[in-house]
Amino acid sequence: MSTRPLAGVLGHPVAHSLSPAIQNAAFRAAGLDWRYLKLPVPPERFTEVVRALPASGYRGANVTIPHKLAALELAGEATGAARAIGAANTLIFRAETIGADNTDAQGLLEAISTPVAGVRAVVLGAGGAGRAAVWALIQAGAGRVAVWNRTPEKARALARDLGAECAGHALEGGPDLLVNATSVGLDPSVPAGAALEALGLGGSEPPATVVDLVYRGDGGVTPVTAWATRGGARTIDGIEVLVQQGARSFELWTGRSAPLDAMRAAARSG
Repeated sequence: MSTRPLAGVLGHPVAHSLSPAIQNAAFRAAGLDWRYLKLPVPPERFTEVVRALPASGYRGANVTIPHKLAALELAGEATGAARAIGAANTLIFRAETIGADNTDAQGLLEAISTPVAGVRAVVLGAGGAGRAAVWALIQAGAGRVAVWNRTPEKARALARDLGAECAGHALEGGPDLLVNATSVGLDPSVPAGAALEALGLGGSEPPATVVDLVYRGDGGVTPVTAWATRGGARTIDGIEVLVQQGARSFELWTGRSAPLDAMRAAARSG
């Protein structure tokens, strides 16, 4: 067992993740001798790997695609937010159990940084990130929250679970805010036009504010962010959301205030 406290990010894929750079910078800034690692884990091995982590010195882990729903199911304890959302992105390894929380919701609102009360919002995607975004916006008082997914049945299920609406297309109702919570745009080999068409955004003008939870580890601009910028929208990229949710995770693991400036600098420098 390692005597150095460890944390990591569980995902499949996870090679593009900036979380190690962000969290290791945070540990250094806080004077903590911790180390944060990438943990690529296929779905069939997720439970086995997570249960083995505490014995290897891990104090906690972040969870990304496609494990957020499985992380909640595995946990022995969970916060009200994680249970309400139905997904977890943060695990805390305690002496007797595994705790689960969802910092995606608060991270999204912190990244948006302006009030969302009364706004009309559409969330693209019905996975763990989409669930967190819908729940966060509803809790923050958005006037209308609709969810769109390429598989309509999943959108309907999420809307039913969380009390949202189901959108027939990505920009239905002329939203003020759009959140891309799909993985579209993550693969740089997919042409930008094809990515936008997959989301139903091709040939459309963006709403006033666009949040793209996707980011690229190579620093490239994602198709949704480029589309929003061309259209004059206020854009919030996935890196800022990652920093904000990562700050909440850091605080849960360490009990320290997160050094946001150091985390943001590390994220932007790659």
